[in-house]
Order: sequence, then structure tokens, then C-alpha cells
Amino acid sequence: MKLAVIDVLIILIYLLATVVIGLVVKKWAGKNKESYLLGGNRMPWYALGLSNASGMFDISGTMWLVTGLFVYGLKSIWLPWLWPVFNQVFLMVYLSAWLRRSNVATGAEWINTRFGSGKDATISHTIIVIFAVVNGLGFLAYGFIGLGKFMEIFLPWEIISAYVPFELSAEFVPHFYGIVFTLFAVFYSLVGGMISIVWTDVLQYVIMTVSAIVIGVIAINAINHNVLEVPESWLSPFFGTNLDIDWTDRLAEINQKIKEDGFEMFGALFMMMVCKGFLVSAAGPAPTFDMQKILSTKSPIEAAKMSGFVSVVLMPFRYLMIAGFAALGIIFYDKLDLMVGGTIDFEQVLPSAINEFIPAGLLGLLLAGLLAAFMSTFAGTLNAVQAYLVNDLYFKYVNKNPSPKQFTSINYIVGLLIVAISIFLGMMSKNVNQLLQIIVSALWGGYVAANILKWYWWRFNGYGFFWGMIFGMVASAVPFFWGGLLETLFSTMAPDIRYIYYFPIILIVSLIGCIVGTYMYPATNMAVLKSFYSTVRPWGFWGPIHNEVIQQNPDFEKNTNFYMDMFNIIVGIIGQTALVTLPIYLVIGKHFEFLVTLLIVIACFVIMKRTWWDRLEN
Repeated sequence: MKLAVIDVLIILIYLLATVVIGLVVKKWAGKNKESYLLGGNRMPWYALGLSNASGMFDISGTMWLVTGLFVYGLKSIWLPWLWPVFNQVFLMVYLSAWLRRSNVATGAEWINTRFGSGKDATISHTIIVIFAVVNGLGFLAYGFIGLGKFMEIFLPWEIISAYVPFELSAEFVPHFYGIVFTLFAVFYSLVGGMISIVWTDVLQYVIMTVSAIVIGVIAINAINHNVLEVPESWLSPFFGTNLDIDWTDRLAEINQKIKEDGFEMFGALFMMMVCKGFLVSAAGPAPTFDMQKILSTKSPIEAAKMSGFVSVVLMPFRYLMIAGFAALGIIFYDKLDLMVGGTIDFEQVLPSAINEFIPAGLLGLLLAGLLAAFMSTFAGTLNAVQAYLVNDLYFKYVNKNPSPKQFTSINYIVGLLIVAISIFLGMMSKNVNQLLQIIVSALWGGYVAANILKWYWWRFNGYGFFWGMIFGMVASAVPFFWGGLLETLFSTMAPDIRYIYYFPIILIVSLIGCIVGTYMYPATNMAVLKSFYSTVRPWGFWGPIHNEVIQQNPDFEKNTNFYMDMFNIIVGIIGQTALVTLPIYLVIGKHFEFLVTLLIVIACFVIMKRTWWDRLEN
């Protein structure tokens, strides 16, 4: 299907709206650093929550989730735990409030509240800036290429080329589309900062929600008139040691996909996902757009509310769209074009289903929504990388007291430089793909242990943080240089999941670096520790610092919420998972299961109203 005139008009109206929003909030955003990077800490928590949800509604992730539901059915609800998706529950329950109490502009700046301003804090600050910048560049570089390839399906170059005054080889058509649409996100992000990003994201969320409802209705109508032929176990979220999904009687080629994914021994994989997920979540948010939204809230209480709101507004509508496309793909499988390079690529279910089933008008709305999802992720990531370079390098070491004009100019220059570098990396992706994988994977592998200990252990210092990150990064990078290591260690596992089984090794090596680095040097300055403990009020192993604080302030109350927080996390994860399952049951017509799941959602909401929401003031 090709875009009709009305589809093009809808997309153009959306793009124009993003430009208008950027221009409208430009003056407000340019007042000072806090206004530009954090929206002046004046934006409502629900707007920030919608913005955060919009940033997580990305194209590539949606394509992957559609494929997962198409192949694995209800069991696919567990696959996002690989990320892990329930980190939002940890943030909601306690970590967002802890982070927001620091009153800083970035995650790197937060390091100084924990470790002070000595040499150890400086090197820890530096490594977090490196992590944020490299991780952000990786997302930006490949994100715009993914968007370009997606839009190429609906905007054939043979039509567009007649209006472009230059020739372009087929190889670079996705790059061209990516650059064109990226420029809109760059404009409103640079001009309006966090304020522009948030209100544009709210618009984008509305578009995506309407699109999701439309897809869900189309799929429900299709199921009412057709039979959804799937394996019996496809309809159940429960599993044992093995996955036990057999497509032989319906679509036998899917069995090969399951084998290649390596998810057959799902019980063991699930345990690894849970263990890794809890550790990654307990480490707190990575220095990305998610952290910047938390720091942009008005208060710690609103930071907690914002993080909780993300799951409520994201999961039901996102999975309504995912379930709709997966169901349409199964029912009308014979009409889908999934062939890529002579082989079946099940990740083409989403674009192929859009091409086949979405009528004119609705197609423009849906593409505007998916385009909005990309632009939201891109703009948020750009703002985060920009914040670290400008706030944590330029303002810290070059110009500590910039004028408003200098502030605006350096943000524009740095933002454009980031975009230019990311586009260059994307254009050269064939050459730098392995290098970026090494860097990004190494950085992420080294992140967990050090960032857990920084919250919960008083003796942990900046040197322990630095060496823990370094040890973890090196351990993470080894498999990329020693090609046969993972195959030797985990020969019975599929290649794509071997790295998750390697995670415990990374964690142990990183912990060794943390412990060695910590005890090779004195503890962090007592004044810094007391300030951090009394301001952030973490629970954990803070006994000696607590004793020091109550000597000066006998009325200080210790945080005794550990067990209540753990209870709320369990209830929150159950509720979040039910919110994922609910729209799937709705689409596929399982009404009894839908009602049971709805009751679980209501029960979780009622419990957490009493055990979390009502206790936020305390």
C-alpha cells in the first residue's frame, strides 16, 4: 500500500505541530540551565509520565514485541524481563524518590552528592559521563537508520526521487529518510529543551494511543469473523522447564525460529532474567532520558508518582497495538510478505501487517504515531547526552558562569555536534557496528555492581565505584575479543542468549573490582556521607553513618521501609504484568481470562493505594 494524500497530510500536520511546540516554549526553556535541562522542575508529574511512556514506545522495540507475541503467544509477556521492564516498579516504589532528593541535573552530577569532590569522585564522575555519552550515541546512530528502513516501505524511493534534486543509491535511501525525519526531532529538542520534549511527547502519546485503539478494534473485528489458529500452549502465559510450543500443524516454519532464538529451555532462562532483572533494577536508572525525566519532577513524591504512572499509561495501549498486529498476522499469514533476502524474517510482521491491513487515513495516523515514537526516543536521548556534555563537562571545567546567550549557544552547538556524530556513525554502521557493540556492551556490563553498592553500603567509595565499573567493562568486553569464549562456556545455548548466562561472571568480576577499590583507599569523607544519608535517606548498610547523624540530630528518623518496599515491588510487578496481559486477552477474545486479569489489576491497585500511594508523604 502506498500513502494516500490524506496520509501525507496527517504526517505533515504532526511534523508541523512539533515545530510549533518548540517555538512556543523557546523563551521559557532559555531562562536558565534548570529550565532547559529539567524544565525548571515545574512540569506536572503526569505530563512527565506520559512523556516517559512515549519515549519507551519505540519502533524497533514494538516490532520485536509483535514478533514475540506472534511466535510465543501469551508466554511472550515475560520476554521484556530481559531488559528488564519491571525496573519501573523499583523506581516507583523508592528509587525515583531517592534520586530526586539529590536535587541535581544529571546522573554524573549525582556522583558528587555521594562521593564528594575528591579525586575518587572525579574519576567516578568521568566514567559516568563516558557511559552516558557513548550509550546515547549508540542509540542515536542506529535509531535513525531503523526509522529510515521502516519509512522506506511506505515511501518508495522511485516516487520520492522525482522531487529530489540528486541521485541516491538504494543503500543510502534509509539514511536519507532517517536524516530528514531526525531534523524535526533535533529542532524542537534543541530549541525548547526538556519543556519542548515533554509537551511534544504528550502529543505523540495521544497519537499512539488513538492508533493502538484503532489497531485493536480492527483485530477484534477480524477475530470475530475468523478463527485464530494457534497451538494450545500459545494461549497460556504459564510454562514449565521447557517452552512446549509446537507450530507443526499450523505454521511449521515458526518452529525453526523458536529453535534459533534459544528459548526452548524457558525455565532456566526465566530464572536468569529474574535474577539479572532484580539486580539491574536495584542499581537504579541508567543515565538516559528516563533519569532526566525523574530529575525534572517537582519533588521526590512526584518523581515516584511519575515512575508509577509510566506503566499504567504505557502497557495497556502498547500491548493493545502489539496484540492487534500479532493477531492480524496469524489470521492472514498467507497475505504477509515476510521474505527478506530469500529467507523468512518474522520481524517483518509489523510493517507487512501495516501495509496489508491499514486503510488510507488510518495509515497516516499510525505512521505519524510510530514516527512520533521514534522522535520521542531520539529527542529524549539527545537531551540526555547534551545534558552530560554541557552540564558535566563544559559548565564544570570550561565556563562555570555562562551568560544566558552563552548557555543557549553552547547547547545548540553541542546538540548539533552530537547529531552530526551519530549520523556519521550510522552512515558508517557496517564498519563501526562491532566496535559500538563492544563499547556499549562493556559499559552496560560494568554498570550493575558498582551502582547497586553506591545506594546501599556506606563504606563504598569513589575508587570502588571506578574500579568496579572498569573490571565489569573489561569482563563484558572479553567475549567480543575472544570469539569462542561464550560458545565454549555455553555450548548448549543458542548464540543470542549466551550473554545473559555470562552475566554472573561479569557481576563477580565487577564486585571484585568494587571491593578491592573500596578497601585500598579510605572511606568517603564523613561530612559527605552524613549529608547524603540525611538527605536521600536510603535503607541498607548505613549503621555507622546513622549513628553519626543522630548524634547531631536526635530527631532524625531511620528509613525502615525495606520490607514494605519489597512487598510493594512484588505487588507492583504482578500488577504491571497483568496490565501487559489484559489487552492481549481482550484482543484474542478470551473474556473469562480478561475478567480474571482485570480483577488482579484492581486488587494490585487497591493494595498499593494503601501500602504505597498513601504512604508517599512519609
